[in-house]
Amino acid sequence: MEVQPIEGQTGTVNQFLTFLLGAEEYGIDILMVQEIRGYSAVTPIPNAPPHVRGIMNLRGTVVPVVDLRAKFGMPPVEYGKFTVIIVVMVGAKIAGLVVDAVSDVLNISQADVRPAPDLGARCDTRFISGVVSIADKLAVLLDIQRLLTEEEMAGTSGGN
Repeated sequence: MEVQPIEGQTGTVNQFLTFLLGAEEYGIDILMVQEIRGYSAVTPIPNAPPHVRGIMNLRGTVVPVVDLRAKFGMPPVEYGKFTVIIVVMVGAKIAGLVVDAVSDVLNISQADVRPAPDLGARCDTRFISGVVSIADKLAVLLDIQRLLTEEEMAGTSGGN
């Protein structure tokens, strides 16, 4: 069953799952999210990039697990009781994203989404679909299809 965006007074409204990495808030399209699981140990894969933590068994399906802190070059932290794995579907493939905590599900009008800032050639922002103001801070909306490379989705080594 495909969920259609809600037509609002200010244009199309999409739902985003927001989550924290440190003090920063990020969001992904709720339609990409399959489930949210408490963090549990994963099986490491030899020669995988540092941000690919390994693989997990999800009801018989082997799923690569990517630590978004490591992917974004953030300092590592010890996983705690709020650490979760967001299981996302990208095309026909499934991946797990380790995040510090899940925040909320928000209805965000397309009119409220600002384009990703141009931070120059040395800063890759292709995976940012936009920025939105939530209360008194900004949340970065991520394009999961651009964020996860083929190697990560396959759970194999390689680089990006």
